[in-house]
Amino acid sequence: MKNSKRFATLAMLTMTVTFFLAGCVPQKMSSHPKVPTGLIYGSSYKYIAVPLQHIMERIADVFGGINGYGWAIIIITFVVRMILLPLMLNQSNKMTAQQEKTRRLKPQLDIIQEQQKAATTPEEKAELSQLMMKVYKENDSSMMPSLGCLTLLIQLPIFSGLYQAIQYSPEISSSHFFGIGLGSPNIIITVIATLLYVGQSALSLVGMPAEQKKQMQTTVLMSPAITFFISLFAPAGLALYFLAGGIIMVIQQLITTFIIMPRVKKRIDQEIKEKPIVTVVTKEMFTQKATVKPAADVTETPTETSDPTVATPKVAGKRNSGKQRHKPQA
Repeated sequence: MKNSKRFATLAMLTMTVTFFLAGCVPQKMSSHPKVPTGLIYGSSYKYIAVPLQHIMERIADVFGGINGYGWAIIIITFVVRMILLPLMLNQSNKMTAQQEKTRRLKPQLDIIQEQQKAATTPEEKAELSQLMMKVYKENDSSMMPSLGCLTLLIQLPIFSGLYQAIQYSPEISSSHFFGIGLGSPNIIITVIATLLYVGQSALSLVGMPAEQKKQMQTTVLMSPAITFFISLFAPAGLALYFLAGGIIMVIQQLITTFIIMPRVKKRIDQEIKEKPIVTVVTKEMFTQKATVKPAADVTETPTETSDPTVATPKVAGKRNSGKQRHKPQA
């Protein structure tokens, strides 16, 4: 679970950093902004943003009217998301299966994690890590999370290119979509896009155990928070990209929650019936290890008593032997 959170956090941070590096240049929006140059910004603009500008122009010409560029952004978003949808559903399938297997292994994993907290030496920690790997291996599972951020990383070039396409095209940045200027931030689109991602996050928690829900709360709130933050300062055209993408994400999550998850749980249940969970770790293992200590090579020393008439055999023997040596001969 910790690994899953780290991957989700990394994906979100990557998205934010890419946004600021690729599009958020230190200049205000103007009618003729300076086209970016250089290896990174210039290449992104030349090979991604410019083709996107041409595509949006053609789509806008087909639709006509003042709303053409807005519809172009929505269509591009739907096309990209629909192309990625099979990959995203496949990843959801794998992630759900892995989470379900990990849930079945949780009693054993909890025992190891409890011992890891009490471990004091590197050798003990390494031994416990090997033991955890064995729990996963014996049950045909993996410690590494499924790369759920892969589809997000694939979208990053489109994301940054779309920002540049809007920013550096006077026609697109000055266009409107139902009265909303695409070249400047808009709170209405920002709120709608954020609410869609809130709904998707809420759907992702349906059917999860209470403990797992508690662990996932921080992660699922990151996506709406990042969406709100970026859309609040970005041009409305980019926020429209999030809005359209949020609709697809909700549809994808509905499929995952109500179709994929029940099927995966049923399949895992059947697999466990045929091949039960292998018990690698029990509490008794560590209890016995803690109670069984190596015998100390210590010679017991007799305890002296306050009664002078009572002596231990060892001490008495020494005294008697001394008396025998000093006994006068008859």
